[in-house]
Amino acid sequence: MDRALTSRFNIPSTLSPYHRRTSSLSFTRRLIVSAKRSPIEGVSDLMNRIASEDLDQAPARRRVRSAFAYLQLRLDHCLFKKAPVGIRTEEWYERNSKGEEIFCKCWLPEVGVKIKAAVCFCHGYGSTCTFFFDGIAKQLAGSGYGVYAIDHPGFGLSDGLHGHIPSFDHLADNAIEQFTKMKGRPELRNVPRFLFGQSMGGAIALKVHLKERQAWDGLILVAPMCKISEDVKPPKLVLNTLILMSTLFPKAKLFPKKDMSELFFRDPSKRKLSEYDVICYDDQTRLKTAVELLNATRDIEMHVDKVSLPLLILHGAADRVTVPNVSKFLHDQAISQDKTLKLYPGGYHCILEGDTDENIFTVLNDIVAWLDARTAHK
Repeated sequence: MDRALTSRFNIPSTLSPYHRRTSSLSFTRRLIVSAKRSPIEGVSDLMNRIASEDLDQAPARRRVRSAFAYLQLRLDHCLFKKAPVGIRTEEWYERNSKGEEIFCKCWLPEVGVKIKAAVCFCHGYGSTCTFFFDGIAKQLAGSGYGVYAIDHPGFGLSDGLHGHIPSFDHLADNAIEQFTKMKGRPELRNVPRFLFGQSMGGAIALKVHLKERQAWDGLILVAPMCKISEDVKPPKLVLNTLILMSTLFPKAKLFPKKDMSELFFRDPSKRKLSEYDVICYDDQTRLKTAVELLNATRDIEMHVDKVSLPLLILHGAADRVTVPNVSKFLHDQAISQDKTLKLYPGGYHCILEGDTDENIFTVLNDIVAWLDARTAHK
């Protein structure tokens, strides 16, 4: 489970059933509105004003992303500076069965290179497939893979209230819907299909696999959110209060915001660059979102013994967001005949974007080697 979320389960005293003296006005003031974004160093006042827009709705997030797209490509990060040349990209929107516009993107090898397999990516909590993952996807595409990704409803460029997860199952069902369309594209005819999930996206990828057991050829998980560690599990009274309040105020942001960047990024220079990820959800966790994430991890924990795909799990050994023991639990309990767990000494949560250049490419090379070994004869 993301410690970035569970660390916020110290419910304010106004949520306690024993708190009787707080006025309704005082309580209402605790329904916190969006926190103001800190200024980004090195950009103009105009760009900072753009970045500080209210991003609750998708049109605003799309405007802000467009304004920063050029700056992001020029950042001094190995994923961007060492991106392979000739990678083809395409962006589009699909309207899902609930009427939401879902942002989709693909990265393909240069013209003339046969696609070895499709890799369909699920991003983590608060994130988007348009920032750091853009560099990760280009590295995979440069190794011959077609990479396909979506922004989940409520995140990135897709429709939905920013950071609001009314149903975790809806995230998985939407991923299935969009990836099914993507797998039907002509360039993917008769090639293997792999799921790839990071952090919360790992939970979504696991849910997708459990909902459609025979639809995929393998599963890659980076620091997956799939079990609540005992040391951060909310007490039953707190959990019951949280569930009640999420029913009354599902969109409210009642948890105090904490700066978790030092737990995510091992390399301070890359931590600084994360400020340019201007459409990430970096605000207080919404009540319903917290409950849905808790429920999702509990459900996955109960069904990990049904995980049967070829499985690659990668985790920073020093990760304090989703702790490595969670990945060990998944590896041990999965019934997959082909399963691999790789722990990276000293690695934090963001081993694919927040570590040293050398370590980032070590992890990427491990992913490519694993994929190559399972696509060579297909």
